[in-house]
Amino acid sequence: MECPECAAKAIIKKTNRKHRKISDIYCVFSDVECWHTFVMNLTFPHILSPSAKTGDMLIQTLINTMSPEQRQMALDILRTTPIA
Repeated sequence: MECPECAAKAIIKKTNRKHRKISDIYCVFSDVECWHTFVMNLTFPHILSPSAKTGDMLIQTLINTMSPEQRQMALDILRTTPIA
């Protein structure tokens, strides 16, 4: 970020997390003569590529809810499905 007044770079002084995906970012520009301060809202709108950890946890949760018969059926399906 650049200050619209002096073109100095912004420094984050404080972050106030309102939610896991929403924060208020308190900033000050680095030029001590200008010392312009502001609050910026930071949001996390969407995922471009999902985390591999999330996918692994989802699979583990699903497997843990299966009966032994359902687990065996899933294994049989995976063994007979060709790898692309």
